[in-house]
Amino acid sequence: MSAALPQTEASLFAQQMQDVKPLTADARVRLQGQSLDEAARQARQQAAQQADTQIPHPFGFEAVPLLDPHEVVSFKRDGVQEGVFRKLRLGQYQIETSLDLQGMGLESARHRLLEVLGQCQQLEIRSLLIRHGRGLQSQPPAQLKSHVCHWLGLWPQVLAYHSAPRPLGGSGTTLVLLRKGQQDKQHTRERIQKRLPE
Repeated sequence: MSAALPQTEASLFAQQMQDVKPLTADARVRLQGQSLDEAARQARQQAAQQADTQIPHPFGFEAVPLLDPHEVVSFKRDGVQEGVFRKLRLGQYQIETSLDLQGMGLESARHRLLEVLGQCQQLEIRSLLIRHGRGLQSQPPAQLKSHVCHWLGLWPQVLAYHSAPRPLGGSGTTLVLLRKGQQDKQHTRERIQKRLPE
């Protein structure tokens, strides 16, 4: 039980509060139909949607150079050895997984491609075959092929890519080499150390 205020403090408080009138029920502000939390959530959602429309997607559809449907595509990051790139170009790496994007719209293809590249990174998959087709019938021609190759060059884990040899699909298919995961790097170090003299 709290101690009573001394008389002087109580009377001083009463003097200070004598002009204050209590709020009536009609003066209270109420939100109609939704709680404050719901209103705040909707405001945040609307702001996020506006931000999404203002910030371009890093793997966008704008300013993508269009390829010829039969063009052989080729990409190699600095530091990739010529022997490694040649092996990729000739289709000599064992294909660990494949992705078929043929017939998909650009939005669906982008979503699926980024999803699979993320999974490859998590599972430490190094070689990937992507079927995008040549796009002979699309308008403009080679639309999907052009976008897929453009997006591959933006993904930091992609070391190199090249059109597949004809038995694997030719210019309608792209072979992709991804960066080594930590486990692969450790195995490589161990193999090198075994070859070095003690």
